[in-house]
Amino acid sequence: MSFDKEKVLTMCNQFAKNTLMQTLGIEYIDAGEDFLTAKMPVNSRVHQPMGLLHGGATVALAESVGSAASIVIGNPREEEVRGIEISANHLRSKTEGTVFGTARIIHKGRTLHLWEIRITDEENNLISICKLTNMVFKKK
Repeated sequence: MSFDKEKVLTMCNQFAKNTLMQTLGIEYIDAGEDFLTAKMPVNSRVHQPMGLLHGGATVALAESVGSAASIVIGNPREEEVRGIEISANHLRSKTEGTVFGTARIIHKGRTLHLWEIRITDEENNLISICKLTNMVFKKK
């Protein structure tokens, strides 16, 4: 079976409708057989009181792209995914523009996926690095 990038992006963006991802302006923009990328605008909706990108919004982007990536590499008709642990190191602040989250698989087990999600800006500066563990289970 060949990889269909447009089908993957359409599916991910459909899943995001009427969710936190839509509220934060997260859009899935690129995909490959070993990665998924989403972008999020940095504006007052995702700022903390000091006018900087909120770490929680960054983590929401990371978990959104990592969870969607687990769905993409699995079987969305038969499996569901739940994030069970996420960690983040915030390395650089951001006040405006766009951030990009790219998830790459570290471990693909039968029931657990471990992802590294790098959050970068328009100049490819590393803003945050996150690690997400997802549980994969059969739909009931």
